[in-house]
Amino acid sequence: MNIKSVLKAVVLTLTALGGLALAAQDKYAVKVPGGLAFSEFRGYEKWQAVALSTNDGAVAMILANPVMIEAYHAGIPGNGKSFPDGSMAVKIHWTPEKSKTATVPTTVPGTLLNAHFMVKDSKRFADSGGWGWAAFEYEPSSDTFRPRTASENPPQGNDAKCGLGCHTIVKNRDFVFTQYAKR
Repeated sequence: MNIKSVLKAVVLTLTALGGLALAAQDKYAVKVPGGLAFSEFRGYEKWQAVALSTNDGAVAMILANPVMIEAYHAGIPGNGKSFPDGSMAVKIHWTPEKSKTATVPTTVPGTLLNAHFMVKDSKRFADSGGWGWAAFEYEPSSDTFRPRTASENPPQGNDAKCGLGCHTIVKNRDFVFTQYAKR
């Protein structure tokens, strides 16, 4: 193979890879129409764990930003105080899967299902307890996220109130279900 053929192959390969990169979704560009944007939670992947949960056949990890973690350490919401503005949390759901490598029966996260976000901003979300919510479904076949729809459970309308209906039962805990897990 001569140098011209090698260069041509490299250019074609780089062009193909570049096209794939352009085709991949930037999850931070996804937004609930009239509601929250995924980009408002940029960096959530590095937030500290609050707790684990299981529900509706899913395993979940609840993560919080440093503002919310500091509030948890101060005893909120158990002390009756509210989380400060700027508190943010994400609950990531996966299908449960049996570990293929553990020597004892162990359940681990399988396929990513969705990510649910909440942010405290008492001015922006004054009509929903000071919190805004968003739910984004993961589509494994395309490796993309999309806003949950009004026909899904829980429903996501074109606003930031999708969590209000469920979270109202914990209004006395500033609309937050999850207690910080003891370590």
